[in-house]
Amino acid sequence: MDDTVETLLDVIGSPAIAVAAYYRGTQLMLLVGQVTLQTNNSLMLFAPTGHQLAAGELVTLHLDNRTGVDEYDADLRVYRTSYKGQVAQVIDDHRVHIHYRDFSLIYGVTEVLSGRQPGYQFPADSRQDTPLPTTPLSTLPVINADEHDNKIGVLVTRTPEQPHTTAMAFLSSNEDDIFIISFPSTFKVQQLQKDPRCSFAIDERATFTFENIIDWNYVLIDALAHEVPVDHPIYQPIKAAFIDKNPWEIGFFANPDVRLYHLQCLNSHCPQRMP
Repeated sequence: MDDTVETLLDVIGSPAIAVAAYYRGTQLMLLVGQVTLQTNNSLMLFAPTGHQLAAGELVTLHLDNRTGVDEYDADLRVYRTSYKGQVAQVIDDHRVHIHYRDFSLIYGVTEVLSGRQPGYQFPADSRQDTPLPTTPLSTLPVINADEHDNKIGVLVTRTPEQPHTTAMAFLSSNEDDIFIISFPSTFKVQQLQKDPRCSFAIDERATFTFENIIDWNYVLIDALAHEVPVDHPIYQPIKAAFIDKNPWEIGFFANPDVRLYHLQCLNSHCPQRMP
C-alpha cells in the first residue's frame, strides 16, 4: 500500500474502467466506460456507446485498481471507492466532466483518502428495513465456468439521491444468478433490506486492456436480492462452489453471522451475447 496517497490518480491509474450508476426516474441505470482522472479528483467519463446524462445530474462511479490483479485475500487489498459525483459539463454524446460530491478511498478495510464538497451531507433515509425473501431456487443452478477466473464484480444498491457501489467476490450461474456473501450489519446489506432491487456488473477488469477494448466482455445484471438460509438445500452446494472459485473467502463461512445472498437475475446486458 502507498502510504502517501494524495489523489485518486496516484493509485487508481488513468485511464481506468468505471461502472457508472444513476437514476432515471425510478430506474437504476448502469453504463461501463473509461475514466480520465484529474489531479483535483474530478474526472472525465467516456461512454463508448453514448450516454444520456445532463449537466447537474448525480452519478456514482465505482473506481478501483483491479486491472492486472488476479489474486486476492480476505482483506481485499485493492484501492476502491464509490465516487458520488455530479455532472459539471456535458462535453458531447460520449463524454461528460464530473466533479465529486463525496468519496472515500478504501484499501483493505482502511480509508486512505477522502473528499467531500463543503455543505455536502449524507441524505436522510426514512426507508424501513425488511427481511429479504428466501431464494426461489430449489436446486443448484449450473455454475458459469467461464467466470471462474473473474473473481470480483460490482454490486450497485439503491440509496437516496444516488446509487452506492461495492466491490464483491461473487459466484455466477449460466442464467446470470449472482451469489455473494456478507454480514447483515454492512451498509450494502442494509440497503438491500430497504430495497432488494439492485444491479451487478461483471466487468472483466482483471484482464482488460484498453488496446483490446473492441473485445471487451462485460455483463450488466438487474436483479432482486434474496437470502439463502444455512438450512436451505442449495446452501452447502453453493458454499462449496463459492469457495472453489474464491478460496480466500473460506474464513468468512466460519463466522456464524455471515449470510449467503442470491441476486436473482431479472434481465441482463452483454455485448458479446448480442446478435
